[in-house]
Amino acid sequence: MKKLIETLLRRALDALPEELVPHAARGVEIEVERTRDPRHGDFACNLGMRLAKAARRNPRDIAAALAAALPPSDAIERVEVAGAGFINFHLDPRAYHEELGRILEAGAAYGRSQLGAGRSVVVEFVSANPTGPLHVGHGRHAAYGATLANLLEAVGYRVTREYYVNDAGRQMEILAVSTWLRYLERRGGHFAFPANGYRGDYIAAIAAQLEDAEGDALMRPVTEVFGDLPPDEPQGGDKDAFIDALVARARSLIGAAAFRRVLDLALGDILADIREDLAEFGVRFDSWFSERSLTEDGSVDRAIAALETGGHAYRKDGALWFRSTAFGDEKDRVMVRENGIKTYFSSDIAFILNKRRRGFEHLIYVWGADHHGYIARLRAGLVALGGPADCFEVRLVQFVTLYRGGEKAQMSTRSGDFVTLRDLRGEVGNDAARLFYVMRGNDQHLDFDLQLATARSNDNPVYYIQYAHARVASVMRQLADRGLVHDPANGRASLPALAQPQELVLIRRLCQYPEIIEQCALQRAPHSLVHYLRDLANDFHTYYSAHQFIVEEAALRDARLALAAACQTVIRSGLGLLGVSAPDTM
Repeated sequence: MKKLIETLLRRALDALPEELVPHAARGVEIEVERTRDPRHGDFACNLGMRLAKAARRNPRDIAAALAAALPPSDAIERVEVAGAGFINFHLDPRAYHEELGRILEAGAAYGRSQLGAGRSVVVEFVSANPTGPLHVGHGRHAAYGATLANLLEAVGYRVTREYYVNDAGRQMEILAVSTWLRYLERRGGHFAFPANGYRGDYIAAIAAQLEDAEGDALMRPVTEVFGDLPPDEPQGGDKDAFIDALVARARSLIGAAAFRRVLDLALGDILADIREDLAEFGVRFDSWFSERSLTEDGSVDRAIAALETGGHAYRKDGALWFRSTAFGDEKDRVMVRENGIKTYFSSDIAFILNKRRRGFEHLIYVWGADHHGYIARLRAGLVALGGPADCFEVRLVQFVTLYRGGEKAQMSTRSGDFVTLRDLRGEVGNDAARLFYVMRGNDQHLDFDLQLATARSNDNPVYYIQYAHARVASVMRQLADRGLVHDPANGRASLPALAQPQELVLIRRLCQYPEIIEQCALQRAPHSLVHYLRDLANDFHTYYSAHQFIVEEAALRDARLALAAACQTVIRSGLGLLGVSAPDTM
């Protein structure tokens, strides 16, 4: 209906004489919004005010001319010019009944559109370093990224969900040496574990697999492992220098090939756990892209060479730098250090180039809020390599704090000093986790109330929304228990019988769904869908309390059951986009 009004306004604008509104001013976008106060109609438009300056006319006069030039439509009951130049549209109730019929006819397809016109977009999210289990912060990234991808698909984009596996670089080397040290402990070695090593119990479990695979082949005397290394923390040393020296020592003692076997064993185990955890959470990926592959296939070298060829690189202090300040970054960035080691930035630039070469028209990254400093440098790299700046988009996700009631929660975990996603899911369930994670905007800090998430009360939004869906199923079971059958065709034919205030409120809410889906997709705002579904559930529960569905009159009964079925359809669709189930019983 919103699109219908926009079309009518465009035709009205085209029909206005040149002396009233010059043709040069008519390219303005027509924006129609739902009114907050029903006394002002169903929709409103400020087109008169937006044209006033260019037309050098009173905005109210332009609004009145537009209203008069509107083509006739059975959907519009009346049009009013209000205030400084608003055009208010009051819809005929029949228009809502017709839209309700479209919901019933379209079913699960209702609300979906081709707004994206098949444009290809890759959404990269989670992408946690495979150095340990996913924690509750990663869970928010997973829920947000998965829901955003679902929304984009719902409005016609071709979406690829991608996980960037950081399987190269220093952190993987630290993972490997941590695993090897735990292996040495299992074989009787005694030493202080490095301050910068990975300490979780999962490392010990991987070390046990390493022992099974290698026996004592990788055993080396502790004195050889730690002899002549710089001091570690807290012995007055630098923990980074110590762990780097330890990595070099491990590689020299067991050899590069064995060190790679240790790394691959740890990587494979942790990555398998991450895949399983996400799959159980209902989050799927189309691509698991290896950072290591960018180095092995020469992509990193080609990206660096392209920047050098383009005159965007220079050498200083033995290192190779990218002149990112020329593209808006606050400082230039190192691509290759003086020791010849390439930085993460080099891999990230190669990955952007890879995505563009794979044909993606739009690149969406879901990052933690602490990565905000990376945005300018990567956009600079993209532009330097010839890509359009507006194809690169980053959505930052803020942190999560767990609460139980009003107090910060402490949850037991086997995986170190953090709470895992698996622990959280075990306590509150997938549905509550998926919905609670996206209840607030991604750019807002999230306080996750574990007690509320498990409550069977109207204060718990996931319970409240699911209960509305289950109530419709309950009504249908009651109908069967009474020996009655719902006639959908009769229900659609009898929709004009739905004239009670609660019915009209519920129908109006249902008809907003296509607009909500487009809004959520374009604004990257899954939380708006949660708010809509809660409002829809509230409207349904209010209606359920005020009126009987199973009444004697067949036409009214079938119409009300049709309305209930439409409500169930929209709730099920919305919950599906959020990755939440829609149960028939509660």
